[in-house]
Amino acid sequence: MAVVRKTGVLGGTFDPVHSGHIRLAEETATRLGLAEVVFIPAGHPWFKEDGVITPAEQRLEMLRLALSGREGLSISTMELERPGPSYTADTMAELRRRRGGEELYFILGVDNLKELPHWHQPEMLVSLCKLAVVPRVGSCPPDLDTLEKSLPGIKKRLVMLEGPHIDISASEIRRRVATGHSIEGMVPPEVASYIEDHRLYRRDE
Repeated sequence: MAVVRKTGVLGGTFDPVHSGHIRLAEETATRLGLAEVVFIPAGHPWFKEDGVITPAEQRLEMLRLALSGREGLSISTMELERPGPSYTADTMAELRRRRGGEELYFILGVDNLKELPHWHQPEMLVSLCKLAVVPRVGSCPPDLDTLEKSLPGIKKRLVMLEGPHIDISASEIRRRVATGHSIEGMVPPEVASYIEDHRLYRRDE
């Protein structure tokens, strides 16, 4: 009997990618036996239409720097290449077409799980993949029975993980850079250098 390849998917704006993202991908891969975790940077996140995000080419370059040489971690630019808002359901549908024989795991934080019924076509997302749910510092899991009523069948698609507990956020990194504080240890050194060299996240820019 052939062994089914397991692939994880980690989406986000990655503005910037940080050490928590990498730890999350690596530890989830170990816990679930994933052959690969694909990072998919968002092009035009629907939930940040009114917000300002760093240009896609710079977010992508920081990802490339952060993941260089890390086995089992890769990047897909499918959302950057797609016009219009980036919806997870559409992305997973495209991945399913490209990787039909693989078992897909969409990695998300427990706080995102609570909001899942309000996402674009959440029923389709649940039908396309399993959901690897990781804890987040300060967040508690939702009532799964209530979630099941909103999205029938979701409980069978959930894989609730006990770790890792990530206490780093991109917004905190941006705030620290803007106020002149160190981000050492919060991002890979190559990403820190890129932020400094390109003067990203500074209030005076």
